[in-house]
Amino acid sequence: MKFIRDLKEGDRIFDIYLCKHKQGAVTKNGKPYENVILQDKTGTIDAKVWEPNNPGIGNYNALDYIEVHGDVNLFQGNLQVSMKRIRVCREGEYNPADYLPVSEKDINVMYDELKRYIQNIGSSWLKQLLEAFFIKDEAFIKAFQFSSAAKTVHHGFVGGLLEHTLSVTKLCDYYCKAYPILKRDLLLTAAMCHDIGKVKEISPFPENDYTDDGQLLGHIVMGSQMVAEKAAEIEGFPHVLLAQLQHCILAHHGKYEYGSPKLPALMEALALNYADDTDAKLETFKEILENNSANQGWLGFNRLFESNLRWTRE
Repeated sequence: MKFIRDLKEGDRIFDIYLCKHKQGAVTKNGKPYENVILQDKTGTIDAKVWEPNNPGIGNYNALDYIEVHGDVNLFQGNLQVSMKRIRVCREGEYNPADYLPVSEKDINVMYDELKRYIQNIGSSWLKQLLEAFFIKDEAFIKAFQFSSAAKTVHHGFVGGLLEHTLSVTKLCDYYCKAYPILKRDLLLTAAMCHDIGKVKEISPFPENDYTDDGQLLGHIVMGSQMVAEKAAEIEGFPHVLLAQLQHCILAHHGKYEYGSPKLPALMEALALNYADDTDAKLETFKEILENNSANQGWLGFNRLFESNLRWTRE
């Protein structure tokens, strides 16, 4: 099998992939075609069926494992598969483990490191709150360990939410050493809780898509609600401390246009916003480079970074 990460312009493929997404569309000339996202454990790639009525295109749906015959082209700086033939595969023809993207880092090692941060939280209130999620709630722990941090943009793989959360926590820990004015317990608790709503916003793999609650409420609001619900189970949890923690979660995207219900009003909220944005952007850039590993030059214009991106290595 040729994995998506290894594909390059001009390749002809005849392999099995997971159909992550399928949607019908129409060209400017009124001709129907299909937008498809193919997935394996190394990532995803955009694909098109330009002739959906072709007899070689079998009946298939999203989340089917499909055998694809097609060509790899370059479109606006990104690789794209033009699919000529499609066949739905039977169970036993594929290994599901080859189609779920998984963190390159050990999930158990990362989770143990996150728990060590919890052990070092000085505030008994915040420590109890973190333990209620990350030590005692088995259903939450399982979902958190195996969830992605996003549908496609960054950390969109099994263990992605954990990897992103740990990275943000480490950055916030550094900020606390560089700027002692920051309240470390509050900031690190906010870092560990800032994206917990994603276990409800995004469905489990292999679907890894937005749930109804995710579409209607979003992970920021749901994360704030989850923290309030756990705090309510801890008798005497200080209202002001809860409000500060919820504010950090509600403001962690930094701007209204980025989905934050509030703008940072606490220094800890500002630090969390920068740590979250730093890790998300650098991981996104890293994934772009890895998905274009065959191209060592300019990669084309990227809308997220509003720049033509390039490898720095020779």
